[in-house]
Amino acid sequence: MNFLPFTRPTIDEETIAAVAEVLRSGWITSGPKVKEFEAALSDYCGGRTVRALSSGTATMQVALTLAGIGPGDEVITTPLTWVASASVVLAAGALPVFVDIDPLTRNIDLNRIESAVTSRTRAIIPVDLAGLPVDREQLYAIAAAHKLRVIEDAAQAFGAQWHGQRIGSTGDFVSFSFHANKNITTGEGGALVLPADADPALCERLRLQGVMRFPDGSMDVDVLGGKFNLTDIAATIGLGQLKHLAAFTQRRRELAHRYFERFDELNIAGLELPLRDFDNSNWHMFQVLLPPGSDRGRVIAAMKERDIGIGVHYPALHLFSLYRQMGHQEGDFPQAERVGRQTITLPLFPAMPDADVLRVCAALAAILKPSA
Repeated sequence: MNFLPFTRPTIDEETIAAVAEVLRSGWITSGPKVKEFEAALSDYCGGRTVRALSSGTATMQVALTLAGIGPGDEVITTPLTWVASASVVLAAGALPVFVDIDPLTRNIDLNRIESAVTSRTRAIIPVDLAGLPVDREQLYAIAAAHKLRVIEDAAQAFGAQWHGQRIGSTGDFVSFSFHANKNITTGEGGALVLPADADPALCERLRLQGVMRFPDGSMDVDVLGGKFNLTDIAATIGLGQLKHLAAFTQRRRELAHRYFERFDELNIAGLELPLRDFDNSNWHMFQVLLPPGSDRGRVIAAMKERDIGIGVHYPALHLFSLYRQMGHQEGDFPQAERVGRQTITLPLFPAMPDADVLRVCAALAAILKPSA
């Protein structure tokens, strides 16, 4: 039996041929394909200004700079996310302030944010975990009330929407990732949607060493930038992926439906399924919480023995050594810790056949209740 990974990108032959053309062209770093990709992303985001960067981490780092976040500032975010959501805050010299999650959505608990706001709070970084968007109305009401910038960590939410509006088409800064495991990929890469008060030219300098070039061949550097530019090779992959976004999203929703149907039939005691949102989520991941007391390592190993790959997204990051050294400890954010301990990510990607959903569910049921 073939090994079933928890995710796999789907890249068509037309895109592969287009990448070959870029390689033959001799212009393989940032060039015309990046501009074309940015234009396509802008169109997708309702005409907003979009700049492509080398990763979803780079997009948030640049956004924090554009928002003026620096030493002495505080940024509120969730502890249940990939570590980059907080590490970019530390890299800016600011302090990440964690707020526990809502156990239903597994996103940051918006009702807890205001109690975490201090005189030093400058921004909120909400995370759309597994592609389920944070409530945008409540989020922006809080931000407006406290005059806070919002940097949407929508790394997992490309193709999702909130009440009919595409994620990225509204809001403040919006950060997307096009990593290999995302709903569309450029291999590695990301995009930053800019608000009206952000300077696109400054964003461009920040992504490429702060350099300004002039017609006479001279140059200047006026800001400290990074090496965050996207290549034309990556942009070409992204252009090919965009054509399939609607089909990819629809297929992910179909697979999520199959998971719910089968798990409902199996009725595994203590297994906690994700929120059933088929209006807003892009179903980037299908995550279940193992029954309390389960040995997750044993479950992952047993699934691997059955040629099924399992992901863990994510451990509660405030319990990593870096954040323990800053004073965080077990018990600080109990909901995030519970979900972080019990979560596993099941295989879900557009090319996956329905039969593999049945295979995954049957294997998990056999491991968790051997009499099944």
